[in-house]
Amino acid sequence: MPEPTDTPRPTGRPRIVPLRQILPAVLRDPARALIDIGNRTEGELVRLNLGSFRPYLVTHPRHVQHVLRDRADNYERAGDGLFWRPVKRLFGEGILGEGQIWSASRRMLQPMFTAKRVEALVDGMADAIRDAVGELDEPARAGQPVDIGVEQARIVSRAIMKVLFADRISVPDAMRVIEAQDRIATAVIPRIIVPFAPLSLPMPGDRTFARAVRIVDDVLVPIVRQTRESADQGDDVISTLWQARTEDGRQLDERQVRNDTVAMFAATTETTINVLTWAWPHLDQHPEVAERLYAEIDEVVGGEPVRREHLSRLTYTRMVLDELLRLYPIGWIIPRRAVAGDVIDGVPIEPGATMAVSPLITQRMRQFWDRPDEFDPERFRPERVRARHRYAHFPFGGGPHQCLGMYLFYLEAQLILATMLSRYRFRLHRPGVPGLRLAAALRPRERVELTLVAAGRTERA
Repeated sequence: MPEPTDTPRPTGRPRIVPLRQILPAVLRDPARALIDIGNRTEGELVRLNLGSFRPYLVTHPRHVQHVLRDRADNYERAGDGLFWRPVKRLFGEGILGEGQIWSASRRMLQPMFTAKRVEALVDGMADAIRDAVGELDEPARAGQPVDIGVEQARIVSRAIMKVLFADRISVPDAMRVIEAQDRIATAVIPRIIVPFAPLSLPMPGDRTFARAVRIVDDVLVPIVRQTRESADQGDDVISTLWQARTEDGRQLDERQVRNDTVAMFAATTETTINVLTWAWPHLDQHPEVAERLYAEIDEVVGGEPVRREHLSRLTYTRMVLDELLRLYPIGWIIPRRAVAGDVIDGVPIEPGATMAVSPLITQRMRQFWDRPDEFDPERFRPERVRARHRYAHFPFGGGPHQCLGMYLFYLEAQLILATMLSRYRFRLHRPGVPGLRLAAALRPRERVELTLVAAGRTERA
């Protein structure tokens, strides 16, 4: 059946959701509270009363499109905005910023992420993934459980460090950065949930955040400097940044190269690790989906290594990834600040207002999705996608700030999932889908452990 696409009710004046309705639920279970608030709005543009901070909550796909795409020039990221402060403390100005610095960084990096360029990387990525996945043969033979989050991080690191960073970053160093990113993702949550707290006020997680940022810099800044001084500069991310020039002919300074390196490292690893970690509990709970994946991979790939030419035919695998991105979008909050006044469905928006756009909320709203909390890849059959509003599903954002690495994600995630399922069946150590832990990304509350079994044996998911 087509997904619901209710039209938002014009109000002329936004309904206020008071703090007493928000705070207890948010403190108890932040992710569930946000989803429930979204469902209660029924797509209406509302304002959250968080004391001195009163953002508009933007949930209807039509309103999301207005803010992220149609009037993107009027809704900026605002690096000094309250929601963006924790992000800016890690990434600084650059590709995750706004204005001229963002524009320059995007112009320099975008050629690395075109479909043509990414497809040229697939063969090297497939080789790296195949070698990394092969290291799971030993625990599979021994019947030893593996922490699949750690293993996905190792496999992703092997692939991304090879094809985007030319092995300038070793896999052990990459794992140190990924572990630091994981701590950062949890440490920033108090400041995201209470964004109006001044930076001078100590908050839980601040010390963890500072220590983790130091680890990121201890690993990446020396590599940034070595690349600048090296005669062996190629077309990897760090070399590209050092070779780039601004519109007035200047070389980027070390701080901006560092900022963009950190941002691109996070963008090209975090989403794939997170989505693929969630895949296994859902496949365990839905054996019919797992069996259909096995059948597709057997038919398309057979006994061969997974290669570039297989990917376009792994259509159900792509549907599974889209459904995981619906449930667990990597950027669950996308704040924007109004530059000038505007009107959205009769609601006046004053200059400087914060607009809180959330894929997590919109992608789980009953108004736009049938059975929104259930895992169902059939939602992404082509005819159902065409029947939905484009901004009912926007896990990579939208408009001019849409994530550069979107196409890379799909190719890499398909390669990893297909390679693993072509080699192994699996058994979840603790059956069931873990609860949702709200961090900078949407993480499982507990570790996901699997026992892998070589595909030639009889055990099934």
